[in-house]
Amino acid sequence: METYPNADSPIVNVTPPNQRSRWKNLSNDECRSIYSTLLEKSYCGGLTKGMIAKVALEFSISSRTVTRIWKQGKDNEHNTNNRKAGNNGAKRIQVDLTRIREIPLNQRTTLRNMAHSANISKSTLFRLVKSGALKIHSNALKPFLKEEHKRARLKFCLSMLNESTIPDDPTFQGLHNIVHIDEKWFYLKKRSKTYYLLPNEEETSRTCVNKNYIEKVMFLVALARPRFDAQGNETFSGKIGVFPFVTKVPARRNSVNRVVGTLETKPITSITRDIMRSYVLEKVLPAIKMKWPREDINFPIFIQQDNARVHIRSDDQEFRQIATADGFDIRLMCQPANSPDLNVLDLGFFNGIQSLQEKMCSRTVDELVTAVETSFETFPNVKSNHIFLTLQNTMIEIMKVKGCNKYQPPHMKKVVLEHRGQLPIQMKCDHELVQEVIHYLSEM
Repeated sequence: METYPNADSPIVNVTPPNQRSRWKNLSNDECRSIYSTLLEKSYCGGLTKGMIAKVALEFSISSRTVTRIWKQGKDNEHNTNNRKAGNNGAKRIQVDLTRIREIPLNQRTTLRNMAHSANISKSTLFRLVKSGALKIHSNALKPFLKEEHKRARLKFCLSMLNESTIPDDPTFQGLHNIVHIDEKWFYLKKRSKTYYLLPNEEETSRTCVNKNYIEKVMFLVALARPRFDAQGNETFSGKIGVFPFVTKVPARRNSVNRVVGTLETKPITSITRDIMRSYVLEKVLPAIKMKWPREDINFPIFIQQDNARVHIRSDDQEFRQIATADGFDIRLMCQPANSPDLNVLDLGFFNGIQSLQEKMCSRTVDELVTAVETSFETFPNVKSNHIFLTLQNTMIEIMKVKGCNKYQPPHMKKVVLEHRGQLPIQMKCDHELVQEVIHYLSEM
């Protein structure tokens, strides 16, 4: 068997699979049984001609093994115990993991590169990975953060805490009055896709005119936190809307698909501030007013956006006029710069609806728009609620690393807690951590 110590140990023993014993290793009881049979059939302390071959055939072993057992018993006062006990099998290969630690990371991207740099066989490294002595790590690029960015992230996290709970038991707000908006490109085709085929199934062929210019459409998504009653029934989905940046253009010439003058859906590839402003004023605000729970109209509603230059400014007079009409109080707020992890859309919602959209086959811009809108509506609202809890846990991790973005994504087994009826609505934060962050900001 292959045995491996803890991954923290610098030395690892690896037993090569091609160095297994070809012969059966007899137990002590089997050796004594064979020797007893030889003694019964011996004459005057010796064995007659052909007796060793008969005993070997009876026990299905080689004559050489029978001879060895007979000689061992005669020379050691009838002791035929296995002398290999505790020291048998192939000798394990000693692998020093400190050698791997000294190899630069850019030479550890594949097993082949690491095997060449460490002078270790690729099969040995594969067994180390399989045993857990080595782990596979995916490293993604993250936004560069200056000190002012880190301070802004910490202040933002503190602002999401319920002020009345900070002195004793810091607890995050429910975040039910915040609408997250952001944009994302959705592509008509994916460069590379993975399929599972039967051995005799024909491989599919996908083509495009130029894979560097695959048609795409940008969507503006607005999402709030869903709400549930005490029995777990949904009272508000939180889905404000998904708005494609497209326009209708008449066809300039005839083709096999349409006649000249037919209105075609074309994506808007250049998003300016005026276009973004019109979408917020004419689409997002009316959707919020139409879908927002009637019992919360008199409370402030915040639209959280990032700091992109094309986004509408918070001091826009027309926005304020429309946002405060009909008894509403809708305000704009910006998340910290270079902080996509503080927006639920970038934190997981976009990935969720994109995975659903890629399951549908889209050949035209209209079909792509329909696929994205369908994915938006069918995405489970329970999972949207989970992402908002992940956002609160993410803010806790950000405070632990003093505003940096070098942290492990938090996991709290939300599905298990939900099945038990123990899933919280608001996450609690450690009192000492909050005081430490407040003291850290006061000294900077």
